Amino acid sequence: MPIKFPSDLPAYDVLSREGVMVMGEDEASRQDIRPLKIALLNLMPKKIQTETQFARLIGATPLQIELSLVRMTEHKTRNTAAAHMETFYRPFAEVEASGEKFDGFLITGAPIEHLPFTEVTYWDELTRVFDWTQSHVHSTFGVCWGGMAMIYHFHGVRKHMLPAKAFGCFRHRNLAPASPYLRGFSDDCVIPVSRWTEMRQDEIDAAPGLVTLLGSDESGPCLVEDAGHRALYIFNHFEYDSDTLKQEYDRDIANGTSINVPQNYYPDDDPSQAPQNRWRSHAHLLYGNWINQIYQTTPFDQNRIGAY
Repeated sequence: MPIKFPSDLPAYDVLSREGVMVMGEDEASRQDIRPLKIALLNLMPKKIQTETQFARLIGATPLQIELSLVRMTEHKTRNTAAAHMETFYRPFAEVEASGEKFDGFLITGAPIEHLPFTEVTYWDELTRVFDWTQSHVHSTFGVCWGGMAMIYHFHGVRKHMLPAKAFGCFRHRNLAPASPYLRGFSDDCVIPVSRWTEMRQDEIDAAPGLVTLLGSDESGPCLVEDAGHRALYIFNHFEYDSDTLKQEYDRDIANGTSINVPQNYYPDDDPSQAPQNRWRSHAHLLYGNWINQIYQTTPFDQNRIGAY
C-alpha cells in the first residue's frame, strides 16, 4: 500500500520518481481500509528534506499510511518558506485542541545540542508534547536530539557533550535479535552518526524499563526501547540520504568550521569521491518493522488509543 499525503507536497514528486508508492487523498479514500495515522513533528531547519526522508521510509511498507506534518506552535523556522509551513504543517496547539489521536508519532532531531534542554525556547511545549503522546499516540519514535530529549524527560537520562563531533558511518551491534523491531537485521549494521553529544550506556542501564537494541563500540548506544512509554529512541540517522553527511561536511568547510572528514563514509575516506550508502536496507527494515508493530498492536477504534 502507498503513503497518503497531499499531491502538491514536494515529497510526493520526489518519492514517485524513486518508485515509492504514493497516492493523493481522492485515490486513498476509495480503499476500504483504515490507514495508519502517523504524524511527524519536524524540528529540523530543512523541513522539506527531512519530511521527504521520513516519508520515504514509512511509505515503503504494504500498509496505507496517512502522514500529518506538525510544528511547534510559536517557533518560526528561518529555512523553509512560510507558504510551505502554512500549507502543510499544523501547530501542535491545534492538534492538541482537536483531541486527534495517532497510531504513530515521529519527533525529529534539532541542531541545538549545545543548549541544556531547559534552555530551548520551546522546551515547555515540547514536554507537553511528550506527555500528550501517552494518551493520544500508540507508539512514539524520538530521533537523535528528539530521542535524547524524550529519554531525559521520562527517565532523567542526561546528554553529555563530546570533545569532538561523532561524525561518519559506524558499525553497530544487534543487541536484541529477538526484538520485533530488529526482524531481518544482520548481526551488525552501519548507521550514519552526526552529533556533538552522547548518551551513556551505564546511565541508560540504570533507568528502569529501558532496553538498548543497537549499540556501537565507537559511538555508544543507538536504539533504545522504552516499553513503558510505548516509545523508541534512536540517537543516530538511519533516515539520512546518501549525501546528507556530505552536505554537512561541505557546509562546515565552506563556513570555515573545524570538522573532520566523516569516518567510513567516502571510499578510502577521500571526500573527492562519491559517498557510499551502506545503511539503506537496514533503515527500511527498522522503520518497516516499527510500522508493522504498530499495525499489529494498535486499536482498530482510534478512540481507544492511549486507553491502556
